Amino acid sequence: MAERLSARETVALLADDFREIPYPERQSKPDGPLSWQGYDASRARAAERTGEQESVVCGTAHVEGTRAVLIAFEFGFLGGSLGERTGDRLEAAYTYARKHRLPVVPLVATGGSRMQEGMLALSQLQRVARQSALTRAAGLPHIAVLRDPTTGGGWATLGAGADVVLALPGAQVGFAGSRVRPADADPTAYTAQAQVAAGAADAVVRPRDLRETLGLWLRLLARPSGKTGDETADGRTPDTAPAPVPAPLGTAGLPATGWDAVRRARSPQRPRAQAYLDAYFTHRAAVSGDRCGGTDPGMLCGFGEHGGRTVAYAAQTGTATRPAGYRTATRLIRLADRLGIPVLTLVDTPGAANDAEAEHQGVGAAIADLFTAVASARTPITSLLIGEGGSGGALALAAPGNTYATPDSYFSVIAPELAAAILKRAPEEVEATADQLRIRPQDLVELGVISPPDGGNPHSAAPRPAP
Repeated sequence: MAERLSARETVALLADDFREIPYPERQSKPDGPLSWQGYDASRARAAERTGEQESVVCGTAHVEGTRAVLIAFEFGFLGGSLGERTGDRLEAAYTYARKHRLPVVPLVATGGSRMQEGMLALSQLQRVARQSALTRAAGLPHIAVLRDPTTGGGWATLGAGADVVLALPGAQVGFAGSRVRPADADPTAYTAQAQVAAGAADAVVRPRDLRETLGLWLRLLARPSGKTGDETADGRTPDTAPAPVPAPLGTAGLPATGWDAVRRARSPQRPRAQAYLDAYFTHRAAVSGDRCGGTDPGMLCGFGEHGGRTVAYAAQTGTATRPAGYRTATRLIRLADRLGIPVLTLVDTPGAANDAEAEHQGVGAAIADLFTAVASARTPITSLLIGEGGSGGALALAAPGNTYATPDSYFSVIAPELAAAILKRAPEEVEATADQLRIRPQDLVELGVISPPDGGNPHSAAPRPAP
C-alpha cells in the first residue's frame, strides 16, 4: 500500500502557490438527503480529524511553471467519497478551468460514492462525466494522478477518463474496492502497476518525481506552441504548421533494386524508431495502452518538444503491430487533434499481427479505426517511412499526401515472398517479384505514393526538414 498523504500534503508535493477557488453553498436537511441517522455527526468528526469540510479541495496552482486547476481528494474525509457537496465542488472546479482555459489535474484518492446519500451520491458520477466532457470539448487537457486508493466511480470517471493517467507506486486502483471484490480475486490485479500493464494507465511515477513529470505533461499539452494564438470555435489553439520531417539517420544512397530495398529495410544495422525519436525531441513523455486492456511495445506513442513546440508521435518499431498498438495510436491522434497539436508518425512494420489472438482482439476493427482517425484529423499529420512498409498494417499510420521515406525503406501491397507464393512462383523468383512490385523509395515517389523530398526530384528519397 502506498503512503497516504492528505489532500493538502499532496498539493504541496506539486506546487507552492495553491489557492482555493470559491465553492457554492448547499443547504441540506439534517442527516442529508436520506435522513441517514448519524450522518451529520460522521461529517463533523471527519471535519475535525482532517480540517476539511468536504472530501475534495479544489484550487489553482503553478506546477513547474504551468498554471492548472488541481482537484485533491481527502481520503480521511469519509473515505474520499463523492456526495452532492463533492459534486458541487467538482463542477465549480471544471467550470473555473473552462472559464480561465486551464488544464485540469484530479489527484484522486477515493473509495467511491457516499452510501449515506444513496442514489443522489451515485448520480454525481453523471455530473462529473458531463463536466469532463465539456472541458474536453473546450480543448483543455485532463491529467489524472491516481493515489491510494482509487476505486469505484472516482476511478471510472475522474481517473480512467483522463487524457493521461499517472499513478503512484503501490496505489490500489480498480473499479472494485477491497471490501466488495470477490474473495478469491487476485489482489495484484487491483494495483497501479497492473493497470499500466493492462493499458488503463500510462505510467507509475514515484512521489519524488511527480512534480517534474506532471510539470512536463502540463507544458507539453497545455502550452504546445509556447505562445498564445487565436482559438478555434471550440476553444482550441491549433498549431497549423506540420511537424518537420526528421532527417534520415545513417543512410547511404538509394537501393538499386526492389530486393535491395527489402534487404536494407530489414537490416538490423539500420536506425530504428527509438534512434529517430532520440535525435528529434529534446524532451518527451510517453502514453501507454489502448484503454481496452492491452499494450503493444512495438508502437511508441507520446508527446515531445521539438524546436520549442509540442509534437505528438506514434512510431512503429519494426515488429508486427498488435491491435493494442493501433488503438493506442488512434487514441494519441485523437487527443492531439483535440488539443491542436501536430502529429509525426514513423512507419516501420512488416505488417499487422495476423495470429489467432490478434483476430480475437479485433485487429481489423483496430486498423479501420486508425485509418479513420488519420483521415478525419484536423491537425497536421506528417509521416516518415523509416523501414518496412508492410501492406495496410503500415499504411494505416501514414498520412495521405504527406508521407516521406528514407533510403532504408520500402512500401508494398504485400511482402515479395508472399506475392511470389500467391502467384505460385519459385523461391528464386522472389527478387524479381520485388522489382515488379516497384517498392523502392524512388519508385514510390514516381507512383505518387510518397511525397518528393525536394518538390519534384523522384530520385532523391531522403526527406528534407519542413520549413
